[in-house]
Amino acid sequence: MALEITDATFEETVLKSDKPVLVDFWAAWCGPCRMVGPIIDELSKDFEGQAVVGKVDVDANQEFAAKYGVRNIPTVLVFKDGEMVNRQVGVAPKNTYAEAIKAAM
Repeated sequence: MALEITDATFEETVLKSDKPVLVDFWAAWCGPCRMVGPIIDELSKDFEGQAVVGKVDVDANQEFAAKYGVRNIPTVLVFKDGEMVNRQVGVAPKNTYAEAIKAAM
């Protein structure tokens, strides 16, 4: 399962990570988000120990969604060394997200 990231844990988990971090900004009511969710969970297993894979519920945690200009969900961001290096808006195939993580390694 992907890590649950909140506004309170975002800086420590994402920005201070020594590994690449993929963050899925989603909401429970969002149909496309429910399509991406299982892919994100698979990626968390595929990249265990190599990258951090997490999710931010934008209904409960709006600070970093606003900071990174997340206007549509799902939006998946990849961070490396505290900097955003990739953005994918909408549903994409698993390999699109996997390649984004690999590119940040």
